[in-house]
Amino acid sequence: MHKTRIFGPSHSMSGVAQFGDILGMIDPIINDETSKVILEMQKCKHLGKIIKERRRPPWPTPMTSDLPPKEMADTLVEIYLRTTETIYRVFHVPTFRKEYDSVWSPVASPDTAFLVQLKLVLAIGATMYDDRFTLRLSAVRWIHEAQTWISELEIKSRLNIQYLQTQILLLLARELVGVEGSFIWVSAGELIRNAMYMGLHRDPDNLPKGTTFVAEFRRRVWNTVLELALYSSMESGGPPLLSLEDFDTNPPQNLDDEQIVLENPMIKAEKSFTNMSISLALRRMFPVRLAIAKRLNGISDHSGYAETLRLDAELRASYKIACKDIQAHSGSVSAAPSEFQKRLLDFILRRFLVALHAPYFPASQHETTYAFSRKVIVESSLKIWNSIYHNPAVVISAECAGNSAQKQHDFWRMALCGNRGLRSGAVQACFLIAADLRAQLEEEEGLGPVTLRHDLLSVITDCKSWSLDAFRAGETNAKGYMFLAMVSSLLDGLKSGVRKDQLGQMLVASAEEALASCIEIFEGVLNEGSDEVEISVDEIADIPSYSLPELIGEWSFMGQQNQFDFGVTEPMNWVYTGYP
Repeated sequence: MHKTRIFGPSHSMSGVAQFGDILGMIDPIINDETSKVILEMQKCKHLGKIIKERRRPPWPTPMTSDLPPKEMADTLVEIYLRTTETIYRVFHVPTFRKEYDSVWSPVASPDTAFLVQLKLVLAIGATMYDDRFTLRLSAVRWIHEAQTWISELEIKSRLNIQYLQTQILLLLARELVGVEGSFIWVSAGELIRNAMYMGLHRDPDNLPKGTTFVAEFRRRVWNTVLELALYSSMESGGPPLLSLEDFDTNPPQNLDDEQIVLENPMIKAEKSFTNMSISLALRRMFPVRLAIAKRLNGISDHSGYAETLRLDAELRASYKIACKDIQAHSGSVSAAPSEFQKRLLDFILRRFLVALHAPYFPASQHETTYAFSRKVIVESSLKIWNSIYHNPAVVISAECAGNSAQKQHDFWRMALCGNRGLRSGAVQACFLIAADLRAQLEEEEGLGPVTLRHDLLSVITDCKSWSLDAFRAGETNAKGYMFLAMVSSLLDGLKSGVRKDQLGQMLVASAEEALASCIEIFEGVLNEGSDEVEISVDEIADIPSYSLPELIGEWSFMGQQNQFDFGVTEPMNWVYTGYP
């Protein structure tokens, strides 16, 4: 538990919590307000606060008709349409393109509601525009404009499909850009209820007959609502607040956007690739993924390890079918899944597998009963990391190759610059791999050197450099990087046979070095593009003094007996019986 929030087992902090004892190792050394680590953390926190305050426009932020230059807007729209829209269906794309083109007409008077949607689309596209998120300031403003506009609507004005579209886009944009993104689970609850109030949870066949377009579009929007409800549950560690008994809406048909405007369209075979294929693949896996989320974050499932293995097998079987269908079209010239679609689909599956087995990870290090969970977590975490991390040299060569090659890096940029879920999933994977490496080192009883897998060791090193790139792209949370540096130092110490009483000093030194790197980058970000005299944190007067718990924030639970401590006979029991 953190302050006023409870992190369920699916929360990414379960990876970090494997190293809760590190705080105990350094506490005697840094438990002093004059400690360099404390002072540097205070500087990082203060710099991060200044950076975020400079990004934030005044509230309320009135809606304006200002848009970026058309060439840039075109690029951002295309990024959105080839990435996010292919997973979370929001628009009928031909209709959206027509409305978008009309915005640029010299005699046009754009509809405000559409302009709000367009700005949210631009904000989402901005996260993948480049690898430094240079449009962050604009993206934050566009989101605040949309939030202001949507909050002024009367309740009755909110009960239409266009409002639901806007609500979905706002939720996605907040999550990607980082505007109160950690609270999207709360917003997802409102989204579900609005959709239900409008009857989207009932299949159109059970409602008064309408056109094929209306029926299919309602199914598509409801499908997206389901995905966001599940996604927000897994990210927040909160219950999904939804069950299969709450709706009877069928999955959308496997139709391209051009087909749903026809009254009797020829429905394509399930194996035919359309612009609905990825969404439908996720929908087919929805029941088992929902069961996993309920098992992890709910309070009523008292089944044991056998249920975990059953859910694992069911999820893998569903994914195997999806992969076979998608791979069959990978070489197609006319219609084929993009690299972004394939990577994100794979990430989602691996993320569920890691979360499903995470409660058994500590026990798996000394109980052979749970050895399978350890294997699943390590291999899935490695695949998650490899899909997200790109060698910088590869990225540079792709940028030199032109736009077609840059499309291959949409996923990488989303993880680095935007998506909290991708980034937290990558960091969780890194910490879980580090925990396994630590277990191997501590299990070793021989006299010779310990042989560790190079591919696992490289994850820790690469994650450190990747985290610094995220800071350069605008991330401001130094705690994670500091902790990662200490974990890396701990592994080095264990490999070198450093005595336990010396490890604390070693960890503190790595924390100081990590924080110094963060301060240097934060100062650069703060002064970037500014005409004012460059600011150094050492020149800022009256830096607030924070206590260690305030500085550590949501990480402070690790110094206590916490909810991720699974030291019980059946590791899932803690969910239902209270803290062990």
